Amino acid sequence: MQNNIIDIEKEAFESIEQAGDPDQLEQLSIKYLGRKGVLTKFLRNISSLPDDERPSAGKNANILKGKLEAAFKEALSKLEAVDAAGLTGIDVTLPGRPAKRGSFHPITQVAKEISDIFLRLGFDIAESPEVETDYYNFEALNIPKYHPARDMQDTFYVSENIVLRTHTSPSQPRVMESTQPPVRIISPGKVFRCDSDITHTPMFYQIEGLMVDKNISFGDLKGILTTFVHQFFDKETSLRFRPSFFPFTEPSAEVDIRCVMCKGEGCRICSKTGWLEVLGSGMVHPAVFENVGYDTDQYTGFAFGIGIERMAMLKYGIDDIRKFYENDIRFLGQF
Repeated sequence: MQNNIIDIEKEAFESIEQAGDPDQLEQLSIKYLGRKGVLTKFLRNISSLPDDERPSAGKNANILKGKLEAAFKEALSKLEAVDAAGLTGIDVTLPGRPAKRGSFHPITQVAKEISDIFLRLGFDIAESPEVETDYYNFEALNIPKYHPARDMQDTFYVSENIVLRTHTSPSQPRVMESTQPPVRIISPGKVFRCDSDITHTPMFYQIEGLMVDKNISFGDLKGILTTFVHQFFDKETSLRFRPSFFPFTEPSAEVDIRCVMCKGEGCRICSKTGWLEVLGSGMVHPAVFENVGYDTDQYTGFAFGIGIERMAMLKYGIDDIRKFYENDIRFLGQF
């Protein structure tokens, strides 16, 4: 009979140690201490023992009952503590899973690289609202209402006089209204236009640049932009300035670079011309200066606009602008 008590104790404590949740403990408690449990049956069978064994058998059974009740209580407390800490079902002895390291989005990387180049050239960063007034987005930049140049940019109108900015150029009049020359700023940020295909998206990023001071010439513009192109790509990258039109600059020029894909030999990307357009630029129109109260006899300046996605596509050889916004980790992970 004594051996039975020892076997019951050993089996019960092993089962308690292996229990993984409160429900299992409850079932084990019923198995050993319930009305039809193992220990209860043992106590009921004591009357069949010889008279000299009954006292010790009853005493040992009651001692074991107390031990088991205490063991169940302690085990339940431990499981509840683990559950409260959110560790249920976790094997803390397993090796950890290494966390994947993230990186900056390629657009963010290119925007930072471009900004760093101009910061080294002495420019400051200026910001302007993404939801802009018609005045700063158009009129202050020499694009009055009903001007044909407004058709160059398909605009999202919030109301009659509020728009989602179509370029970061509104930073120019905003800064000039509150700052006397010299002015040397870049303005990176989101812009919005009603357009969407493999080379355009409704939202994209630009960096606008402006320099105003006495005796600023087109030669200064060419020098700054040549330095930028050589630092962003390499010193072997040729560039050219083509006459163009922008309402807020006169004269205006598009800047092309020798195709970085075919090195000027002609390919599908450059339409067999050997050249790729990368940005627009020009000398600030006197009307823009007049709108902000600058003396056009004393001050001249230049401005330029760079499409960040465009530069990223050329730098990394990407042929579809939509890849930047599909959030495909396989694509983003390459940068």
